[in-house]
Amino acid sequence: MTAAERPLNKRTMILLGLLFLISVVTYIDRVNISVTARQMMPAFGLNNQDIGQVFSAFVLGYALCQIPGGWLGDRWGARIVLMAALVWWSIFTGLTALAGTWPLTGLVGVTGSLLLIRFLLGVGEAAALPNFNRAVADWVPPHRRGLGIGIAIGGIGVGAAVTPPLAAWIMVNWGWQIVFYLSSVLGLFVALLWLVASSEPSSDHRPSRPERSSSLRPMRRTVPRPPWRNIATHTTVRWLVLSYSCLGYVAYVYMSWFYLYLVNVRGFDVLRGGWFGSAPFLAILVFCPLGGWLTDRLVRQQGLAKGRMAVGMAGMLLAAAAIAVGSLAASPALAVSALSLGAGWLYFSVGAYWASATDLSKTHAGTLSGLMNTGANLGGAISPSLTPWIADHWGWAAALGAAALVAVAGGAMWLKIDAERPLAD
Repeated sequence: MTAAERPLNKRTMILLGLLFLISVVTYIDRVNISVTARQMMPAFGLNNQDIGQVFSAFVLGYALCQIPGGWLGDRWGARIVLMAALVWWSIFTGLTALAGTWPLTGLVGVTGSLLLIRFLLGVGEAAALPNFNRAVADWVPPHRRGLGIGIAIGGIGVGAAVTPPLAAWIMVNWGWQIVFYLSSVLGLFVALLWLVASSEPSSDHRPSRPERSSSLRPMRRTVPRPPWRNIATHTTVRWLVLSYSCLGYVAYVYMSWFYLYLVNVRGFDVLRGGWFGSAPFLAILVFCPLGGWLTDRLVRQQGLAKGRMAVGMAGMLLAAAAIAVGSLAASPALAVSALSLGAGWLYFSVGAYWASATDLSKTHAGTLSGLMNTGANLGGAISPSLTPWIADHWGWAAALGAAALVAVAGGAMWLKIDAERPLAD
């Protein structure tokens, strides 16, 4: 058995399992508000544009802090940064339920209070994915990085899938506030589990068997400053960020509006909408690691550039086709099926994007990942507000059609991405 065919060792699989679990929590905490909005909006007197701005506030905070979050991981390691971030965003998840009653509301109103809370929640979650890639760069061998990040990010499929039905059931039986309180407690528990069960990699960033430690003192790494001039002038970096921005635009249509689209446009009731609203995220759970595995396989057969491009481009273009079919389908069942496949194909390409960031520079994998995900979330900051605006003017078919066109553009940009051109440190 060659090194490229050897399976991941037990310690690496435990680490990926922990990252998968954190990934579940990140998407519970960002998707729950799209379900609770059904009761929050009339309770607080919010309209579609108001709640769209609240969705966008999270994405703005998330986007602005991607690069700092990734840099902190490069400097201090994923262990301490992820633990601190989990505690931070779990606190603000719980505070979402208090947006109408805490002292700041008297100064800025309920909408302003929600905007600030969700912005700060986004600041905390910004450290998650770049540090997933930092951990994968440290622990997973190069020929398995696509699979590794695919497994880690695949947890969003579980988090986003279980949240709509579970949050809808809790909301109907105990009220929307309880959804946020329970989400907060879960996040704090996972932070403790990560601290106890994870361990720092060796100082040279190679997978090894470091001693497990419960100390909160992080290991400061000897990492050169990011070569910002080289990053800014690197063609592949620019196109990678632009292409991932397109993916982010489409992804946040699902994260922000899919449940409300099913209930308000396709005629599902609250609980059925919750169950069917999980379908895209179950597709993500399957397609994300599948795409990561396939890009690793194609890299071994065809080289880095072709192996990453084939999966990245195919996923984006197939997502566009499925979304277009779903937007025009007369049958609600066909619409849900096609749109769910669209989400699956979209995340099929994710492993190629994140592995490419590490291919370009393992040393600065966290920073480059943060930069790439900044692009995704700048695109994501636009779609929660732009989508209902397009729908109000031209209908939901046009709003989803616009998302499909953005996915086509992102797929075409892979023609300019060459993972075989590493970044000069």
